[in-house]
Amino acid sequence: MADAVILEKRGPLAFITLNRPDAMNALGLSDHEALIAIWEEYRDDDDLSVAVITGAGDKAFCSGADLKAYTPLLGEMSSYELRALSGKHGFGGITRSFELWKPVVAAINGYAISGGLELALACDIRICSANAEFGSQEVRWGFHHCDGGNIRLPLIVGLGNALRMTLTGERIDATEAHRIGLVSDVVEAERLMEEAEKIATRIAENAPLGVRSAKESTLRSIGRTLEDAVHLEHMFFASLAKTEDYVEGPRAFAEKRDPKFRGR
Repeated sequence: MADAVILEKRGPLAFITLNRPDAMNALGLSDHEALIAIWEEYRDDDDLSVAVITGAGDKAFCSGADLKAYTPLLGEMSSYELRALSGKHGFGGITRSFELWKPVVAAINGYAISGGLELALACDIRICSANAEFGSQEVRWGFHHCDGGNIRLPLIVGLGNALRMTLTGERIDATEAHRIGLVSDVVEAERLMEEAEKIATRIAENAPLGVRSAKESTLRSIGRTLEDAVHLEHMFFASLAKTEDYVEGPRAFAEKRDPKFRGR
């Protein structure tokens, strides 16, 4: 039986594939645990700089939780047990309680629905194929997002656009997703992974400590006052000023050559 989640390492890039195309790449409990292990491996591997996550096949990036597996189990649990279960990194391993400052690019092919949308929202850059569709459909079934969808979506697309999606439960296509800023690029399906790898490679060419510090300072500034956020940004910059890469970058610029960053 093929692995439900696949990790492939190519140079500084990690390619993560949800490999249940017959189930629209829905995630069961064991798949969730596999993703946690993969994200931790990516985080801790000093040779990896950028991750790309996608779904196998051309029908779905991820259609959310596998309700056939989750629903009976969750119905038998107490509220305390539910909180304990969902507290471990949220859906797909990165939506909650997991600090990952290395960048993640989502290559969205087909449906990104419910938990699948939340997984995409937890990534840093989202691009999609022309046949992609996105939806917050939980209200149609009696509940709502519980892994960051209600929180991240308005930060990314604005309050009005987010409420339109979450309150109507309607799906939107790739064109609308691009218009509201949910994705940065829309490409033909056959070019999706090529474009995702191009973006990931461009990120990997930059100073790794600078990239991670830029991501962390940006995310940690959310919700702070302007004064506090700018102070925090400067503190992160001050830390970079003590690194070898900070010396190498300007030196390479002055010498008109490509920098050789060492991540230290």
